[in-house]
Amino acid sequence: MEPVYRTIVGLARTVFFLEGLKFAVKGDEHIPARGGAVLAVNHTGYLDFTYAGLPARTPKRYVRFMAKKEVFDNKISGPIMRALNHIPVDRSAGADSYQAAVEYLRRGELVGVYPEATISRSFEIKELKSGAARMAIEAEVPVIPIVIWGAQRVWTKGFPKRLGRTNTPISITVGEPIQPIQPAAELTAELRSTMQDMLLDLQKDYIHEPGAYWVPARLGGSAPSLEAADAMDAAEAEAKAARKDAVQ
Repeated sequence: MEPVYRTIVGLARTVFFLEGLKFAVKGDEHIPARGGAVLAVNHTGYLDFTYAGLPARTPKRYVRFMAKKEVFDNKISGPIMRALNHIPVDRSAGADSYQAAVEYLRRGELVGVYPEATISRSFEIKELKSGAARMAIEAEVPVIPIVIWGAQRVWTKGFPKRLGRTNTPISITVGEPIQPIQPAAELTAELRSTMQDMLLDLQKDYIHEPGAYWVPARLGGSAPSLEAADAMDAAEAEAKAARKDAVQ
């Protein structure tokens, strides 16, 4: 029993109700009732992790998400993240975070990972980092892809948050477990291809507003293309590094 996690989940569900969020979840039978697994989630908004944990509640399980250290340093979110046993990711000591996640997996935990590493401004599946695959291989557990669509409408990078009663539909699909029986590069490529197919399937029945910022360019929206978004990310990273060098 995890009273703190259970309480937080209850509060989150109350917030979802007040916001009028309409969830459509399929494939939750792919979440194992026991044993470790890497849950690889696409990243389109700041609140993805609050939605990605919903399928795990079908077998009454909780997810330990990997999140950047700054979230743990925050005086409000930090105590909550630590109480829920999530895993801090310190980019300056990435090996420690990785090893902690592997140990969680070996203990039979579900570990939530964003293999894109950052929010996709294009809302397409970005190139994936190999960490999720390497964890699965080392811990000898499956990778389970999870794709969420609609979360970017609530709060995403570069746009105001919409936390009122928006009645936003959010679709979630859990894919079949992928066994770690191939090298990390090949497993990562299979994971990305699978997530791309899942995203296309989710979008088929979703109503998209022409020209909307949260709609991919491919579907007639004003979001940047994947290539343009990658260029924006690169420029932002370069500017951040320059600011850091200027302070030192």
